[in-house]
Amino acid sequence: MPENISDRLGRLSPEILSIMGVYALYWKLEEAFDCIETELNHPECHMLIKLDQPKRMGVLAADMLSVPSTITATADGLEKAGYLTRERDPEDRRAWLLVLTKQGEEARDMLVSEAGDLFHRASGLDAKETAEFARLAHKIRDNILKSGIPEGLTK
Repeated sequence: MPENISDRLGRLSPEILSIMGVYALYWKLEEAFDCIETELNHPECHMLIKLDQPKRMGVLAADMLSVPSTITATADGLEKAGYLTRERDPEDRRAWLLVLTKQGEEARDMLVSEAGDLFHRASGLDAKETAEFARLAHKIRDNILKSGIPEGLTK
């Protein structure tokens, strides 16, 4: 009787199984994100999700693992479309904050909700497992960023 894939994969190390799971999840989510009905492109969606509160461009660039010029271009497009505004930072009047408009908040809420649903469907994790996965993923991200932003994320 032919061996099924679960039996074959079960012989692999936890590290290899983890790599394979993360890779499969990434590609499944990329495919699923393309199905979200929005006029926004990926960088714009990413920026809206990261704008959970008003932020300076430099802080947002660090949060998005991006370069400031990319942040500026994306913010310009979102501002022109009415999703965000620029306001003076009350703590430093020389600096600007990016602030979501009502339209931006509504779009962000939709994206966060859709992304959560997509994650749960793609991963098959329940709420408790998702919280543990998030804790571990955050630890992994922090560890990776200690040595600098991976080159592939800056392009």
